[in-house]
Amino acid sequence: MKYLLTLIAALTLNLAVASAHAAAVNMSTTVTQGDIAVSNSWSRASAGMKRAGAAFMTVTNSGSSDDRLIAAATVVAERVELHTHLMEDGVMKMRQVMNIEVPAGQTIKLKPGGHHVMLFKLSKVFQEGGHYPLTLTFEKAGNLTMMVHIGKAGAMGSMKHKSGQHTQ
Repeated sequence: MKYLLTLIAALTLNLAVASAHAAAVNMSTTVTQGDIAVSNSWSRASAGMKRAGAAFMTVTNSGSSDDRLIAAATVVAERVELHTHLMEDGVMKMRQVMNIEVPAGQTIKLKPGGHHVMLFKLSKVFQEGGHYPLTLTFEKAGNLTMMVHIGKAGAMGSMKHKSGQHTQ
């Protein structure tokens, strides 16, 4: 009887966690904090056992003063940095930046070939259809946490959300 009660309790807990997880995954694709709204967050699936990844998204500042993205963090990477691509001597190179400007009343896109959040030493391989939490820290708006959805390995554009599904 004790075993049966333990089993029922474990199943109930698993259902509650699964339900909360499903709610987080199917939540609105836009997350806001203060004057900052972040939408269409996505990453590419890992190619093989790749130990690095990147997150892309759209950031809108609806306020009357500029803000800056100054940091990012996630439990799925040992190190997270803000990056951009620069042309140096005719070669496109990726470089770390200390912040990403988000001007008042404007929208910026973190995208392949431009500004993005770089993830190093991933704790898991990114699989298409999966997701992970990412917290962005803005100088004025503070912390904003969202679920980043994982698309195809070779994805180049933002993911379009349709009924909780993500396509590219």
